[in-house]
Amino acid sequence: MNIKDYVSGFSNHPILFIGTGISLRYLKNSYTWDGLLRHVAYELSGNSEYYLDLKSGSESDGRYDYTKIAADLEKKFNHELQNDRNGKFKEVNDTFYNFMENDINCSRFKIYLSRLLKEADVKSEMQEELSELKKIRKNIASIITTNYDLFVEENFEFIPLIGNDILLSNPYGSVYKIHGCISDPLRIIITESDYSHFDSKYELIRAQLLSMFIHNPILFLGYGIGDDNIKSILKTIFTYVEPNSDEANKIRRNFLLVEYEKGSDSLEVVEHDIDLEGYSTIRINKIKTDNFKEIYAALSALTLPVSAMDVRKVQNIVKEIYAGGDIKVNITEDLDSIKNSDKIIAIGSSKTIQYQYQTASEMMANYFKIIDESNSQLLELINKHTIQSAQYFPIYGFSKTCTSIKRVDELKAQQDRKVEGALGSVPDSCKSKHSSINEILEDANITESNKINAILWLSNTGNIMLDELETFLRNFEDKSDTPYRKLLCIYDQKMYGD
Repeated sequence: MNIKDYVSGFSNHPILFIGTGISLRYLKNSYTWDGLLRHVAYELSGNSEYYLDLKSGSESDGRYDYTKIAADLEKKFNHELQNDRNGKFKEVNDTFYNFMENDINCSRFKIYLSRLLKEADVKSEMQEELSELKKIRKNIASIITTNYDLFVEENFEFIPLIGNDILLSNPYGSVYKIHGCISDPLRIIITESDYSHFDSKYELIRAQLLSMFIHNPILFLGYGIGDDNIKSILKTIFTYVEPNSDEANKIRRNFLLVEYEKGSDSLEVVEHDIDLEGYSTIRINKIKTDNFKEIYAALSALTLPVSAMDVRKVQNIVKEIYAGGDIKVNITEDLDSIKNSDKIIAIGSSKTIQYQYQTASEMMANYFKIIDESNSQLLELINKHTIQSAQYFPIYGFSKTCTSIKRVDELKAQQDRKVEGALGSVPDSCKSKHSSINEILEDANITESNKINAILWLSNTGNIMLDELETFLRNFEDKSDTPYRKLLCIYDQKMYGD
């Protein structure tokens, strides 16, 4: 079966289970488990054979126990740094003693790991593929990862959850970091004792994840077919679910392992048997490929009756209801009877209820996120909005993303008029020779109120590059202000104009 046909059969929002292979694929600074421990050992000793000696003592039946290697390395690392306070790892020691001043006893080894993996710079040759990955955010329920780095948080904008925080979470819009995160070195799970503690303490977390596995399609990205994480999950599931039951068959159909094969363009989903030692053989779906862009395209094109974004919004309201406090909830079929300040859950037919997820103003504030995700489903709401003739609105980029928007020519003409009017009102004092936004911001001769005008003018002349303007707009503090909308419209016109 082709990947597009497979994904089109989903009846619920998929969950991604992301492993080391994804970080290795996209990040400049990433390691396999073996590579990570090898790097730390070399940095500590300056001797490549130091790690090999450690590794030789952790072999059994042809397999190496990396949790034991990590435990041995942690012990040696902590001991060396304790005896060399101001040496090569002075900053690690500084952090350690700052923690201890607050009665927080955190391993120097894990502090170093958190510093080592903090950079999440993407390989330049993978930027285009990463753009395709970002487009699937609108359809993903949540993400589970065994990675420590911040790649998922920075590219999906989901809420990261570690340890017991998982138990208090909403299933939609979350990143479950089951082995910890560099943002909290105290909770990184890497050594033999860490995993032993994890296995004994996190039964409730596994139960919560099991519920997600039963109800949602699961895509494993960045794992190999023999990965212990996959086998552990399957063992957990089929400990609770009868292997030959209808529920078990549904779970198996929902499981897809995307296995990397260099240079392969295959998009065929095939069945594959996994032998679970001490359990039965489990059959799941697998695709072996290097063509991740087409997998992302299939996920991005998925359309379900209720969008993942709508579910996230509703669950946040429901969470507030559960929490109690000063909140008024109305279950109604008559929206006209509700005050604007009330939060509501509306039950009724589409004839009696009109629902708009984002206003035109919110769309402008979320412009780059919408474009990144190619969120055409959301942009169809433009047809329900009244865009005032005096309003700045960036229709060029939106209309390229969603071809079903009406009044496009009218809105383009309006945008052109607004931009032309804004340029016509720029004072001569703002028509400077600067070549960057930073030069304008630091120029004391340009008043604060005119800096936006100067940026506007130089963006139009081409003195300021579009990528620099994009960065400035993405980081703009108040995206409801006219200056933001004015600059956004000229960016949109230059970037996507005919």
